[in-house]
Amino acid sequence: MGKIVIKKTNTGFNFHVKAANGATIATGEVYKELDACRNGVQSVINNGATANVEDQTVENFEEQKHPKFELYKDKSQQFRFRLKARNGEVIAVSEAYTTKANCKNGIASVMKNVVDAQVIEEI
Repeated sequence: MGKIVIKKTNTGFNFHVKAANGATIATGEVYKELDACRNGVQSVINNGATANVEDQTVENFEEQKHPKFELYKDKSQQFRFRLKARNGEVIAVSEAYTTKANCKNGIASVMKNVVDAQVIEEI
């Protein structure tokens, strides 16, 4: 079972989606208020398990409806994903992956782990 850990930062609160092995697979933005961060966590839970994947690394990719994971290459040609909610807002982002396959595994891990994730507040 995965977990979502909410932490206090210098400027607010953010969260990390973690796989069963403890590895961070996605991170939320920094929210000024704890309740807003909790809402972000709930949005990841609500949208992450059922979102489509839009592979923006292929030519003429098929645009998907929200919620969706956008798989893309960053400026340094590393693979990343971002999860967008039904309203199109980015609610979680990944680390950089050297291969597309590993990035896809990260997406699959988010989809699997948010279903029954334990939410832990370390504040």
